[in-house]
Amino acid sequence: MTADGQTLVWGLVGLAILLGLGWSIWSTLRARRRDDGGEGWRYNLDTAYDAKAEAKRAAEQTAPASEAAEAADDPAQVDVEPEAVPAKEPAAPTEEPAIAPVEEAVAVPEPVSESPAATASEPAPAVDPEALEAARRERFEQEKAARRAEKAAKREAREEAAEAAAAQRLDDLAEDRQRFEAERRQAFRLGLTKTREGLLGKLGGILGFGSQVTEETFADLEAVLFTSDIGVRTADRLLSTLRQQHASKAMKDQRELLSALRREIESILDLDQEPLFAGGEAGAPRVIMVVGVNGVGKTTTIGKLAHRAIAEGHQVLVGAGDTFRAAAVEQLEVWGERSGATVVSGKSQADPSSVLFSAVQKGLEQGASVIICDTAGRLHTRAELMEELKKMHRVMGKALPGAPHEVLLVLDATVGQNAIAQARSFKDAVEVTGIALTKLDGTARGGVIAGICDEMGVAVRFIGVGEALEDLRVFDAEAFVDALFADAEQMVLGGGD
Repeated sequence: MTADGQTLVWGLVGLAILLGLGWSIWSTLRARRRDDGGEGWRYNLDTAYDAKAEAKRAAEQTAPASEAAEAADDPAQVDVEPEAVPAKEPAAPTEEPAIAPVEEAVAVPEPVSESPAATASEPAPAVDPEALEAARRERFEQEKAARRAEKAAKREAREEAAEAAAAQRLDDLAEDRQRFEAERRQAFRLGLTKTREGLLGKLGGILGFGSQVTEETFADLEAVLFTSDIGVRTADRLLSTLRQQHASKAMKDQRELLSALRREIESILDLDQEPLFAGGEAGAPRVIMVVGVNGVGKTTTIGKLAHRAIAEGHQVLVGAGDTFRAAAVEQLEVWGERSGATVVSGKSQADPSSVLFSAVQKGLEQGASVIICDTAGRLHTRAELMEELKKMHRVMGKALPGAPHEVLLVLDATVGQNAIAQARSFKDAVEVTGIALTKLDGTARGGVIAGICDEMGVAVRFIGVGEALEDLRVFDAEAFVDALFADAEQMVLGGGD
């Protein structure tokens, strides 16, 4: 037999034993009830109930006696009936001391009620809402006015500080301007040393201090002007004007003749002109075409122009249109590196017009503000070369309508009156708008400037008075005349009264 079978058997045996015991007990109880006639259990229950009832009645009877005994032992509980009310009367005096402190507590705040704290604790209905709102508005306006006054004071302080700083800057600028003017005039004076010595040396030979002006004086002056490279036309104009002033008694002596000559030369040189680097229409770049004969210093002038434009804050691009001269592009690239300008070039022997067209387009793409276009040097007497120059001028106009905005003719001051003939030929070809006169520091023929301005009506924009970058000076008629006639009275008129 398996273990499960044994377990089942033993379980059945145990159950049988339990059933047997239960049956035996039930049979015994049933036999006893039968012997008592069925009244045994009921009698036991009734007896238990009667015993509980008897115990309850005994407890009720003994309770009053125990309470009376306890009352006799405790005097505070003897009188519990309504007649014991007088026994509570002594409590009345005990209530009066309790009431008295309450009255004092109420009376204490009265003098304190006048303080701001008591006033602030008064009920809200006692305050007029409109008055409260008015007070709030008044306080707000006061605070607003205070803030406004504070801001005004700070603004005034800032304005005063700014005005003081601006005044200081103006003073500094004035000092810088004075220093610059002094340096510029000194540079003009040094650069025109040979011209001044030549012209005024000749004048000193014919003019004497305090002498009267005669026809012989005008004849000698005419000879001086013709030999100073001023030009025949300009010399005739000056002599005619001076003769008219003498005839009208406007000059008394040779001192006044010299002053009148100075004024007339300055009026010839002082021509209106817009800034060279002024922007084109709608922010377009300023295109400058540089022309001239061989050997006048165009490339060097372009490098100095680029340096000046960059110093003024412009973005500069240079077009290398001289595709025929050996090392012309390399020379421009060196100047570009020195000045910081971008150089656009083509292949050797390339069409210069196409190179300049590409340069203008490149300048537009890069956002350049100044485009300087170099051209190959050419004799003003070569018609085919002047036609090529006209073509370059037209092509730049196709790349940018209105270009070139400036045609700068570079002239060598050492050639004297031949510079006037060059200027006339180039002006007929490409409408020259400005002159750059180089090598002025090495010649006594600076008087040619007056002839160019008078005959061509073209302003001189720059003069070269040295090799340094800064030696390309912006031409100023007044400064030029001052340098030309520096110490004129001492040199020409014998020095003072």
